[in-house]
Amino acid sequence: MEIILYLSAAVAAVAFFVLVLFIGRTLKSVQVTLDSVSKTLVGLEKQLDGVTRETTELLHKTNALAEDIQNKSNSLNTVVEAVKDVGTSIRKFNGTIQTVTSSVDRQVEQNKDKVSQIIQWTNVFLELKEKWAAKKQSKEMDEKKVERVRERGH
Repeated sequence: MEIILYLSAAVAAVAFFVLVLFIGRTLKSVQVTLDSVSKTLVGLEKQLDGVTRETTELLHKTNALAEDIQNKSNSLNTVVEAVKDVGTSIRKFNGTIQTVTSSVDRQVEQNKDKVSQIIQWTNVFLELKEKWAAKKQSKEMDEKKVERVRERGH
């Protein structure tokens, strides 16, 4: 019976040894897998750092662009307000012109008889001026004729 005991102890020792070998192989395989995972994580960390830097840079550029757009929007608001002011000024100017036109129309209507008389007197004055100029020219021609006759006589 002692032999069975030794034999069973030997079988247990062999089984334990086989178990240790398989556990060793498994641990070695796990170690290779963990090394691979570790390398992958290092690569991911580097990529994540690159993405983080690019994201930060993109965020800065986006903020600068948003600020530029805000400044341009404010400038455009100033232009829009100036255009509104020009429109208001033009409306007021048109109103003033209409008022002046209406006033002139009323005064012309009220004074059309006087204007008509002024035109008639102007026409009379122009006719008198033309007649006077013609008479003056005729007189000068007569004086020239008289002088020619005198020159021939002498």
